[in-house]
Amino acid sequence: MKFPLMRNNILREDLDAVIEHLKQEDPILTHGSNVRAFEAEWSAWLGVKHSVFVNSGASANLLTMAVLKIRYPEGGEVIVPPLAWVSDIASVLQNGFKPVFVDIVPRTLGMNPDKICAAITERTRAVFLTHVQGFNGLEDRLLSELHQRRICLIEDVCESHGATHNGRKLGSFGWISNFSFYYAHHMSTIEGGMICTNDQEVYQQARMLRSHGMVREANDPAVQAAYRSANPELNPDFIFAFPAYNTRNTEIGGILGRSQLRRLDRNVKRRTDNLMRFLTQLDSNKYRTDFRIEGSSNYAFNLILKRPDNALVERLMNVMRESGIEFRRGSAGGGNQIRQPYLQGIVPKNHHLLFPETEHVHFYGFYIGNYPDLRDEEIDELCKVLNSV
Repeated sequence: MKFPLMRNNILREDLDAVIEHLKQEDPILTHGSNVRAFEAEWSAWLGVKHSVFVNSGASANLLTMAVLKIRYPEGGEVIVPPLAWVSDIASVLQNGFKPVFVDIVPRTLGMNPDKICAAITERTRAVFLTHVQGFNGLEDRLLSELHQRRICLIEDVCESHGATHNGRKLGSFGWISNFSFYYAHHMSTIEGGMICTNDQEVYQQARMLRSHGMVREANDPAVQAAYRSANPELNPDFIFAFPAYNTRNTEIGGILGRSQLRRLDRNVKRRTDNLMRFLTQLDSNKYRTDFRIEGSSNYAFNLILKRPDNALVERLMNVMRESGIEFRRGSAGGGNQIRQPYLQGIVPKNHHLLFPETEHVHFYGFYIGNYPDLRDEEIDELCKVLNSV
């Protein structure tokens, strides 16, 4: 069998929309009206006031931490998961914050709420919570505790478009949320990401940070007027409020996003149906099948051994390779981020051993592709191969 991580995530209808735009006599290709329209349509779909389209989910992470640094220029701590994509942790470091790691819950692969609350100190500036591979990482008690203690919640929803908590979309709970539109994700703009918020000040800051820190990128006249009044010696078109970045996306990205958003809900339902078929047939004596499915929007099939077994995991990888099943060991981001070279000298030696749930996924966990055009018989064949090991 041939079972890639993703296929057909950019369809003919998406390309036709781009081609129609390019057929114009003088088409705008840089950031323009389609970017603005995509931002508005995405905000309406998610249920937030503001969205800022950028060139990747990693850039969304970076600018979000830059916004946090504006609020807390003295730095501080950000609570993060060890099971996440590298940019979650890197963006914390790049903005001068200290990452504080919290182990995961096996049923959601998200941070343990009790351990999050226990890790909060007077130096805590935010909880940067990753909704891993379509699972809902929120719990009401966590939301209540963060609200009471006035700790910012930042949601990484890069792998979980359309997932919900209590019927409300993930990414609409936090002070800020981040999404990714990379090729293998629920929807794709080739490369792309989104920063979402209900906070008007954050929105203006993110718009400026996206484009060199230029004040003219703010779309609030009061913000522009304040900077111009405070800097009368500067050309009003070239006032730079922050030492920022260029993370703009393009009109092509905006067009692809608008086209793909129209079928996102349908694709989310199909992915979830696929996951249920997968888990129902998977051998629960060998693999974990008791994930918390309610509200999920599956990104990939999680294949995690129930118990540590080095011989079984080697046989499993060999069978998947021989059968043409593409996989990623360690699940999200390659497993335990604390083991990575970029954190050497930042965390204590052997710090990774304090996170046993993440360590289990690191060595005995995988993800396998799930996508809307998977046929039922392909899922059945996949499970048959996995159960034969």
